[in-house]
Amino acid sequence: MTELARPSAKRLQRPSWRDSRLVVGVLLVILAATLGAKAVASADDRVPVWVAATNLVAGDTVDAGSFVRADVRLADGMNAYLGADAPAPTGSFMLRDVRAGEMVPTSAVGGADEVDVQRVTVRADAMSTSGLTRGSRVDVFVTPKATTTGDQASASTTRVLRSAAVANVLTSSGGFGAGSMTSVQIYVPADKVQPLVEAVDAESKLTLVPSVGAVSGGGA
Repeated sequence: MTELARPSAKRLQRPSWRDSRLVVGVLLVILAATLGAKAVASADDRVPVWVAATNLVAGDTVDAGSFVRADVRLADGMNAYLGADAPAPTGSFMLRDVRAGEMVPTSAVGGADEVDVQRVTVRADAMSTSGLTRGSRVDVFVTPKATTTGDQASASTTRVLRSAAVANVLTSSGGFGAGSMTSVQIYVPADKVQPLVEAVDAESKLTLVPSVGAVSGGGA
C-alpha cells in the first residue's frame, strides 16, 4: 500500500531587520513615544494664575469670589501676573480695573493705603443710566437745582467727574417715565468726593454719560 506524502512543517523564522513590518512597527512606537513626551512637556509649561471672575473695578475689595484659577502657558518674560500657586490675596484692594476673564496683573492688587478712590452712591435719571453695568466708566455732570423759574433758565451744567468707575447699579425707583431714578454706586477720587456729596445734598440733577470704551449691558 502506497503511503501518502506527509507535509513538512515550516519552522518559524526570527524576524529580521529586513522585514518591513518590523521596521514600520518600530517607527510607530518611536513616533508615539515622541509625541507623548512632547505632550507631557507642553503640559508642564503651564502655570497657575488668578483670573478675574467678574469685572473688577479699582477700589474693590478682593474676596473669595473675585478670582478663579486658570492654568495657562505664558510666553518668556510674562511673569507679571498673580500666581495661583499661592492663596488669593483676599482683603486686599484692586488698584486698577480688570475685566472678567483677564489674568490679574500683580500690580493691579495692593493695600488700602494705595487706594485713592471712595465709593459714593448717587441718584440719576434712569435714561442716563440705561446700559450701565459694573465696570462701566462715566462722566458725571451736575445741574444745580433751580429755586425760581428765572434760575432754571440760567442754571449751568458742569462736569464734575471724568471716567468714574461704576461699582454697582441698583434697582430703579419712582415708577416709569422721565421721573424714574436709579441709584448708582461710583468710585470717586478722594479730592472729588466733597463737591459731589455737596451736589447730592443740594438736590442737583446728576447726569451720567458713558465714557469712551465703557462696558455696557450684561456685565457681572
